[in-house]
Amino acid sequence: MSHPTVSATPASVTPPTDQRLAELLASCVDDPARVTTALPRRIAAAHDASPYLFTPRAVVRAASAGEVGALMAGARAAGVPVTLRSGGTSLAGQAGGDGIQIDVRTHWRNAEILDDGHRVRLQPGLTVRQANARLARYGRRLGPDPASESACTIGGLVANNSSGMNCGTRDNAYRTIESLRFVLPSGTVVDTADADADEALRAREPELHAGLMRLRERVRGSAASRATVERLFAMKNTMGYGLNSFLDHSTPADVLARLMIGSEGTLGFVAEAVFRTVPLLPHTATGLLVLPGFAEATDCLPALLAAGARTVELLDAASLRVAQRSADPVEALRGLTVTGHAALLVEFAEDDAEALEHAVAAAHPALRLLPTVTPAVLTRDAGERNRLWRLRKGLYTAVAGARRPGTTALLEDVAVPMERLTATGEGLIDLFARHGYDDAVIFGHARDGNLHFMLTQDFDSGGELDRYARFTDDMVDLVLGAGGTLKAEHGTGRAMAPFVRRQYGDELYEVMRELKRLCDPHQLLSPGVLLDDDPQAHLGHLKSVPEVDPAVDACVECGYCEPVCPTADATTTPRQRIALLREIALAEAAGDDDRRRALEDDYGYAAVGSCAVDSLCVTACPVHIDTGEVMKRLRADRHGKAAQGVADRVARHWEGTVTGVRTALKAAHAVPLPVTRAAARAVRGLGARELVPVWTRDMPRSGPDRPAPRHPAEAEAVFFAACIGSLFAPEEDAGRTVGSASAFLRLCERAGVPVAVPDGLGGLCCGTPWQSKGYTQGHRTMAVRTLDAMWTATDHGRLPVVCDASSCTHGLERLADSLPEEDRARYAALRFVDSVAFTAERLLPALPAVRPLGSMALHPTCSTTHLGADDALRTVAAALSPDVTVPDSWGCCAFAGDRGLLHPEITAVATARQAAEINTRTYDAYASCNRTCEIGMTRATGRPYRHILELLDEATAPAVAGM
Repeated sequence: MSHPTVSATPASVTPPTDQRLAELLASCVDDPARVTTALPRRIAAAHDASPYLFTPRAVVRAASAGEVGALMAGARAAGVPVTLRSGGTSLAGQAGGDGIQIDVRTHWRNAEILDDGHRVRLQPGLTVRQANARLARYGRRLGPDPASESACTIGGLVANNSSGMNCGTRDNAYRTIESLRFVLPSGTVVDTADADADEALRAREPELHAGLMRLRERVRGSAASRATVERLFAMKNTMGYGLNSFLDHSTPADVLARLMIGSEGTLGFVAEAVFRTVPLLPHTATGLLVLPGFAEATDCLPALLAAGARTVELLDAASLRVAQRSADPVEALRGLTVTGHAALLVEFAEDDAEALEHAVAAAHPALRLLPTVTPAVLTRDAGERNRLWRLRKGLYTAVAGARRPGTTALLEDVAVPMERLTATGEGLIDLFARHGYDDAVIFGHARDGNLHFMLTQDFDSGGELDRYARFTDDMVDLVLGAGGTLKAEHGTGRAMAPFVRRQYGDELYEVMRELKRLCDPHQLLSPGVLLDDDPQAHLGHLKSVPEVDPAVDACVECGYCEPVCPTADATTTPRQRIALLREIALAEAAGDDDRRRALEDDYGYAAVGSCAVDSLCVTACPVHIDTGEVMKRLRADRHGKAAQGVADRVARHWEGTVTGVRTALKAAHAVPLPVTRAAARAVRGLGARELVPVWTRDMPRSGPDRPAPRHPAEAEAVFFAACIGSLFAPEEDAGRTVGSASAFLRLCERAGVPVAVPDGLGGLCCGTPWQSKGYTQGHRTMAVRTLDAMWTATDHGRLPVVCDASSCTHGLERLADSLPEEDRARYAALRFVDSVAFTAERLLPALPAVRPLGSMALHPTCSTTHLGADDALRTVAAALSPDVTVPDSWGCCAFAGDRGLLHPEITAVATARQAAEINTRTYDAYASCNRTCEIGMTRATGRPYRHILELLDEATAPAVAGM
């Protein structure tokens, strides 16, 4: 237990200027560069998944518990409140504030596996999915299983007492956390894993320690209070503070640790949590049971739970109608005329196949007795199960994506006692009709009496805001009248803070008020979150969502894109890129030219220029927004007619251009490094930052010629050797520099698989250099030329086209949008296959025995993700080595063609964590499947990354005598 080193004075002072605030905060952290008061950065950081918007005065990326304590002291001295922010996926407004926002995600992503995975120590910046990925190899996972697990962080999971579809109240955060290390607003650090934690708390914080004991006895001594707490916390309940802590634990340190869980950052900062984990249950059987009505569905719950169902998800009639509109509705919904129906998505899960068979067999009698309108069938088929879960998880996508532009998608959740579930669900449906929410849907975790409902709302007109206020009041009456809680999983936040007193009553509300005063006497942490006496507080500071671009208007600012974005820690994320577009539009509409100019000037690099355009964001986005494509279009908009013309001429003379670049590389490497570096710096300083690379010692040399044409009679494929392998030489490793193109052709020869190489290959390209930079005219020219050549070479699509660089294979797959309409039918007949996938399927079985490598570090690429080729890459890697490691912190390297050469600072940040993880040990080989990604990872790690086919070529080549 410790105190920060920064002293503080009472916060009864005039708030400091922005400059003085920045100086004060900079003195609290080791690196002042982690503090910003710049308008674009503050606005970008302000947006979260909630409908609320508060713009902070400063944003600080803290890197230690000591820094957080110092920042709290500094904020207290300045009289400025603090908001702790990690993933920003919370839905109720708890992640925003107008004071100092402390980022506790960027530098807080460590995990330590304990007791063979039975326990795990986690920092707040790691996502739930990332934590579970580390546990999976031990057959374990975290107990809480929120649907937002791909983006929600451990910090939010603790702060909101997260649960999920399966965990109920038994395995939620509160029940599975063993110990916490947290920082109080005073700066005191408490670690409840320490045996003397309570004595230390008494010594450091005597008033807090004594006050917690008083509150404990106050709650325990009141029969009415005990009854209310026991009733509410028998359900999922994240409304207000976790007062059940006073009943469940005795020492003030333990009580305080449990109160931190679900406190939404209002009592302190949780720097570390140790969880007890639960076993993975990999064997599952799933079914969709369609019932005649809502009441019949809820009436089935006791029988299903008694039969051993581990998951029971409820979908109302509106949800089923939405699901029927999907491109591929599940069989149970085909042809069904949905009137008042409802459905239950049921899943049984066990740790082995035999146990699952027994569980399903035992459940069959109960299933046969249910009044289903379609057969009650359970499937073990992975594809069918995925389709069923896509139905459930796709509801958010379908409703949010179809909402009217300019409206907000609201996802709320409540819980009621099981015997009140039917009436509450029917009451909500009635409220939707009464208040005109025709697109609202209900779904949820039926086994816990937990209902989620989603509706769309316009907050930009007084009438609409009044409608929302009336609906909220009626919903509160309905749920509290049923003895329920207004927040089951999503946290109180600002949305329900005015209703806490009503749910708990005056006595327990005053206990919460006293708890807040004891922990945070200066009201430093997130004032207005969780507790607020203003009855209208939930109706203020609501976002405006202007229309800016049809391609992004569906964005709900959920933040699911951020964990996969390689520039998240360097510049901006997809959510922030879209939010800044909206803020620019709002500033323009308001006539605030200074604000608009400041945002636009920053946007050019921070959003458009720095984007890796790898489009991993679309793989995570629930409404399928491809922000990378939007950034490409914005790049195109910046190019004038002359620039587009030059790019088109480059496309028309591509073979000569490649030859020129290779010659320039050779010449540059012949000149002393300081001279070349200075010349590049000078040219970049004249405005060529997007054309001339930052010259470094490890700049690759020019590569070999592309393969000569070959036309074997029985060719099985056409080989499209990527030009990147000709521009840049392969990584040198013990003098072996064969390159991926030569390696692939040698593997084909060795496996007895003839492949053709087309005529005129030197002038062909996948088009990515033009597409990624927004040179639309040049991209169209190259697309037409490449299509014509491949149409002939493949015998009108009879043969597949195989490419040896994953990003180029992906580029070939995306040529269609640039082709004239009359050419798209020919293009659709072509089939493009990455060389790694072709090798895994066709070559590996025919190759000689592999001389295995002891170990390998493997870097999949963003393109293998898009291509669905990750499994093929792992297959080839497994054939080469029994010990293959893909780092848990894997992500796109952001080299992005030439981005890593032009802006190496982006790649450095994007690869830092995975490079550190890789370098914790030494591997016999380092592999990827794209030349520029290999360059990026070699730079990041200092290890020689090579194309995996080069390694396979060497491992299957005839042994050389004496070697």
